[in-house]
Amino acid sequence: MYTFLKTAHSYWALIVLILLVFAIVNAFIGIIKKRTFDSTDFRRSLFVLITSHIQFLLGMILYFVSPRFGAWSEDGMGVMSDPTSRLYLVEHPTINLLAIVLITMGWSMHKRQSLDAKKFSRIGIFYTLGFLLILSRIPWNVWFQ
Repeated sequence: MYTFLKTAHSYWALIVLILLVFAIVNAFIGIIKKRTFDSTDFRRSLFVLITSHIQFLLGMILYFVSPRFGAWSEDGMGVMSDPTSRLYLVEHPTINLLAIVLITMGWSMHKRQSLDAKKFSRIGIFYTLGFLLILSRIPWNVWFQ
């Protein structure tokens, strides 16, 4: 089960990153071209929100079934002294939770806006911040292994 979840989490992350890029580019193009925020833009942004939440749920399940999770009971706060354990047990989940919160905030804030440019800007800014946080905590050296 662990191997399947790890693989699913890795490939789903790629999908989320690609969709985030499309949503961010779409938002900034919408601002630049002064487009109307239509149902297609709404659906694109919503789809990114849903896929990112699914990714986070996969990650949380993976976190608790991971063999690394036992380090908390064995080492306690000693996991903070090992950079690899700290990345997997503290930094990666915490920063990605913050990224999902920012993406969700962008989605929620865009719905309250009446001007199309503000809708696009909320999606563009908050999705970009979430995207950058996700990129900062991906364990690049072991991704897709």
